[in-house]
Amino acid sequence: MNSRISVHLLYLADIRFPLERANGIQTMETCAAMARRGHEVTLGVRPDTQSPSRDPFGYYGLAPLPGLNIRRAPASGTMWLRRVEYLAQVLAWSREFRRGGVVFTRDLGVASLMVQFSRTTRPLLVYESHCFAPAEAAQRSRALSMARAASPRKQRRLMRREERVWRGADGYVTTTTGNLTELKRRFGERVRVAVIPNGTRLQPERRFEDLRHAQPPRVVYAGHLYPWKGVDVLLEALVGLEGVEATIVGGHASEPDLDRILGASRRLGLESRVLLTGMVEPSRVSGFLAEADVLVLPNVDAELAVNYTSPLKLFEYMAAGKPIVAANLPSLREVLRDGENAVLVEPGSATALAVGLRRVLEDRALAERIARRAFNEVAEYGWDHRAERIEALLAEVMSGGQTESVPR
Repeated sequence: MNSRISVHLLYLADIRFPLERANGIQTMETCAAMARRGHEVTLGVRPDTQSPSRDPFGYYGLAPLPGLNIRRAPASGTMWLRRVEYLAQVLAWSREFRRGGVVFTRDLGVASLMVQFSRTTRPLLVYESHCFAPAEAAQRSRALSMARAASPRKQRRLMRREERVWRGADGYVTTTTGNLTELKRRFGERVRVAVIPNGTRLQPERRFEDLRHAQPPRVVYAGHLYPWKGVDVLLEALVGLEGVEATIVGGHASEPDLDRILGASRRLGLESRVLLTGMVEPSRVSGFLAEADVLVLPNVDAELAVNYTSPLKLFEYMAAGKPIVAANLPSLREVLRDGENAVLVEPGSATALAVGLRRVLEDRALAERIARRAFNEVAEYGWDHRAERIEALLAEVMSGGQTESVPR
């Protein structure tokens, strides 16, 4: 191992596991990358809900790692009871790690619970923030099809938790600078905080391939179909792009978003030009990206997207070596630059998206330039590089240092 420290890391994620969503992928990849760097990692999750249970390593396409141990908390009864059981297990696990261990979690409730204990009775705690919870709660009913509006009481509770963890966690990670700026504005400065974006898996001998120019040209989107993701905007843009086909990878059969997008496709007369795959295993996504002439991030101008999103698909797109057309949002501009490694367009505008897609499809020199630039730059966003940056923060936490870092 090339690190200055060796950590016994307890990663806490109150999710059924393996989980097909980005949360599950990011959790597994982060833990695997830390284990590859020589750390002892214990991942504490809930059991798989499928029978027979799936092997997480096989599901995510990873070889078993001796340094990564997956432990499962009890899970029975109602959602509330499962949460109580998980929190009780967190306390039991934490006692095992009290001396010399570090807890790492993106679960605000878990972090808020832990910081209320004396430092002498709990392990060091690093919290990773993927959004500002009160803002997410306020937006959920508009951004997510199945979500209910959060009450003012719940938003006040989330605000208290955010402040408690901001002030009490031993280390703090945000995935965007926008989120860090919001936290500082509300709660002031703190030490031992780092902005570490999400990442992607990089092949060891990767090389840029010449772009395909198939007929008909194909636009590909991979990810959730929530309204704030902008897939509805993509469909509207396709109406004005005669002869262009699209593949939309994602959509859970138990949620209404897949039916909403299917209905929109029929209503717009796009059924023969749009392939909706539904949910696929993570290991299959790269195959769909490889068939694209252009990859698209059509997010709308919703608060969840403006400052907080660090989408896994963005880095997967960059690694695919295909030109990217994306919404011109502050969170995405932390990685993408218009005309350099992507084409950025007005968020939520089907007309602007159509213009951007047509520009890339018709200008082969532009397409190759931005695709190659993104492909080269994604080397900074591999999971192993992300683990290296987390490790640097852990070293500061364990030594009591006061460094603040931002992405290189």
